[in-house]
Amino acid sequence: MSTIKRVPLGSQGLTVPVEGLGCMGMTSGVAGMSVYGEADETESLATLHRALELGINLLDTADLYGPMHNERLVGKVLTGRRQEIILATKFGFEVDDAENWTGKLNGHPAYARKSIERSLKNLGTDYVDLYYLHRVDPSVPIEDTIGEMSRFVEEGKVRYLGVSETTPDELRRAHQVHPITALQTEYSLFDRGVEETGSLQAARELGIGFVAYSPLGRGFLSGEIKSPDDLEANDSRRHFPRYQGENFYKNLELVEKLQTLAQAKSVTAAQLAIAWVLAQDVVAIPGTKRRKYLEANVAAASIPLSAQELAELEAIMPVGSSAGAAYPAMF
Repeated sequence: MSTIKRVPLGSQGLTVPVEGLGCMGMTSGVAGMSVYGEADETESLATLHRALELGINLLDTADLYGPMHNERLVGKVLTGRRQEIILATKFGFEVDDAENWTGKLNGHPAYARKSIERSLKNLGTDYVDLYYLHRVDPSVPIEDTIGEMSRFVEEGKVRYLGVSETTPDELRRAHQVHPITALQTEYSLFDRGVEETGSLQAARELGIGFVAYSPLGRGFLSGEIKSPDDLEANDSRRHFPRYQGENFYKNLELVEKLQTLAQAKSVTAAQLAIAWVLAQDVVAIPGTKRRKYLEANVAAASIPLSAQELAELEAIMPVGSSAGAAYPAMF
């Protein structure tokens, strides 16, 4: 068992490892696109079991991933081990009864209830540790959605509530209805929007934990992608503005500077990028579907960064330095 550091997430009593495991890429497909190339279920399951051996017991999934297939995959590792796993899943992107994403957001209370029941069935469990509203439905007051989610806590179906990609105002409004344990938002050297919007600061003021997804900028910060052609033809990242045209090569220049610093420290660019995120006193959930990357990511949790190194990283990638939007228009 790893000695990975454990920290309180929020102020409601949940304790998690400083690094969890993002499971999205372990199944092929979100909204009809492959996520980071094709997945191998055997290797994905081996990676999940290896994560638990290393003390990485915060597993992050969602009904959208697959859709549904990812929750079912994660459910396969729960058998006989449910008590040792901190299970996080999400809802809010509307998935119909044929298990297709409709292209809409749905935060209606009735849909929230349908979603938790469906996720529990997919996962083969009777409770979820951390249940997130994946995105806020602009047509439904967040108070209504969180109000229904709070009933799941009362009923024992959910232990703690989270939200994803909310504004500071939405976060405060949600927290007034029921204590929010975690805000999950993209955060990396590449994407520091939460510092610009004030969401990270709002979470800290409210005693809400912060979970950083895509701490490697969807793999870009690993330094292993040198050209858009390095991505498989059906890789969803081809649709993301940061991976397209001139943006790609501007961002690659930033990554090359990161690699120079990493080499001087005898670590990989990916490890340095994760270490930077963890140095911001947040929890990170780098995603991977392979054991070798999992082990390298876990090692990043024990890399110390000096004030000088943090300043050098800040100089290389200040807020707003990456080129291109975080998401394609469809998202």
